[in-house]
Amino acid sequence: MKTEVIIVAGGLGKRLKARVFKAFVALKEQALFVHSLKVFNKHPAIDGIIVVGVKEHLRLFARFAFPYKKVRAVVSGGKMRSDSVKCGLKELSSDTDLVLVHDAARPFVDAGMIDRLINALGKSKAAIVGVPVKSTIKKINRKSLDIEETLPRDVLWEAQTPQGFHKDVLVKAHARPIKQEATDDAMLVEQSGLKVKMVMGDYRNIKITTPEDLKMAGQLI
Repeated sequence: MKTEVIIVAGGLGKRLKARVFKAFVALKEQALFVHSLKVFNKHPAIDGIIVVGVKEHLRLFARFAFPYKKVRAVVSGGKMRSDSVKCGLKELSSDTDLVLVHDAARPFVDAGMIDRLINALGKSKAAIVGVPVKSTIKKINRKSLDIEETLPRDVLWEAQTPQGFHKDVLVKAHARPIKQEATDDAMLVEQSGLKVKMVMGDYRNIKITTPEDLKMAGQLI
């Protein structure tokens, strides 16, 4: 089935405290978003890539992205993450069957994760990669910070990207009225009533959010 990827690279990166937009932060002398772009471009199951970037710097995004032959479009995103994904959905080929959505701030996606995700989509309409949590997770009262509950660790997974969907499923999920900003696309699909399959990701598949994350990434690469 024809598969395309939307790489969401519109984050400002305020918590990263960098002088440039997060997507352009250097990781081993290469722009952060290019690390995952290279992996998808090389994967034989990926037919096309849409990069969603920051409007003010779209030319720079294009300069980094278009040397990779599978990049079909570089477009500006919206105010919220869901808006940016919608912008990417509009650029998909009409005959695309599967859509993967990936956060550009996760530079360590690999071919194995992509394989497992696409294989899962052969049986499910939606699937995401993730990893079982290692730590004990406490639910707290947001005002008092009192612990309300210790959650059962054996049923808790940390969601990662890429996340994969049959195109019609994702398009319909984004077309529904959004009551609250979704932190990932799986959340929108869950709200539409469909089951989302969890697939094993990788503990190395970290998201670069803080200076500490960037330092760790430099040690992992």
